[in-house]
Amino acid sequence: MKHFRFSIIFSIICLAISAYWGFTHGPQAGLMAMFKVLAITAILAVMEVSLSFDNAVVNASVLKHWNQFWRTLFLTVGIIVAVFGMRLIFPLLIVGVTADMSMIEVAKLALNDPTTYSEKLMAHHAEIAAFGGMFLLLVFLNFLFDDEKDEHWFHWLESRLADLGNIQAISVFISLVVLLILASYIPDASRLVVMMAGVWGIVVYVGVKVIGHLLEGSSNDDDESEKSNGATATGTIVKGGIGGFLYLEVLDASFSFDGVIGAFAITSDVVIIMLGLAIGAMFVRSMTIYLVEKGTLDAYVYLEHGAHYAIGALALIMLASGTGLHIPEVITGLVGVAFIVWAVISSISYSKKQQSS
Repeated sequence: MKHFRFSIIFSIICLAISAYWGFTHGPQAGLMAMFKVLAITAILAVMEVSLSFDNAVVNASVLKHWNQFWRTLFLTVGIIVAVFGMRLIFPLLIVGVTADMSMIEVAKLALNDPTTYSEKLMAHHAEIAAFGGMFLLLVFLNFLFDDEKDEHWFHWLESRLADLGNIQAISVFISLVVLLILASYIPDASRLVVMMAGVWGIVVYVGVKVIGHLLEGSSNDDDESEKSNGATATGTIVKGGIGGFLYLEVLDASFSFDGVIGAFAITSDVVIIMLGLAIGAMFVRSMTIYLVEKGTLDAYVYLEHGAHYAIGALALIMLASGTGLHIPEVITGLVGVAFIVWAVISSISYSKKQQSS
């Protein structure tokens, strides 16, 4: 319970703000509006958790190699970026840039005319989906083509695909092919913009990996030097953690795109959207820390596999939605949960076989 203590306190605060907002704002402000807003906030929080549980598992697979400092930073600074950066500032920035408005003007529009604001944001759903979808697709493909992976969930498939990991840039090649296929279903008027957004998704993924590799390489050199001098490896830890921290933040951003867009299908009130998604984001981070400290990934060997397959499914759903195909958010969430549950059952069965042999 200690892992979720802060998330519970944070949720109570957000729900209190939500209740106040519903009671005092809007044309139907009052007691009934307050209960309605509270219900919507809770629904958004649950939706965010269901959509992002696989995100927590992947986060944990990265975070388990970090020390306490970087875990704490991820839970504190990371949540500020996740809540205010990706779930509030980024949508405002998109509308501001595309509508040639200042951030203050966009913020006023979001508060005073949320319907128009949501329409302007939804008008760029295809670009957002292309960027986030391509980034998540690369996360999935690089896991699938990892020739250093020891455990295979679907052994007959994964062992063969892992052998292809020796081919350089195969994940980028497949991603570009998917993007070209996607382009054929995009209207001519927006095809170039969507294509560029997808290319930027690939560039950002590769760029974060490059930064992480450079920092890790630099930190390894520093580590050898510091060990020879008998000094501490504080600089090494900092450099080695920056790359991973950037990767997790961009990964969370890609997940948040789908949550933010889906939230506007429930309500156009940006304050309620931010509060509901913030609760979900906080619980996702608490689950990440819980999975790391409890060693859940080691106990359930296929849990990480299930999470990555869920990410692959989410990537394809996001890319498909960019063509105009609407897939209800409940289906997106259930697909992720189904892969996670399947992976847990498979892990339990695997452990029983290992114990009996």
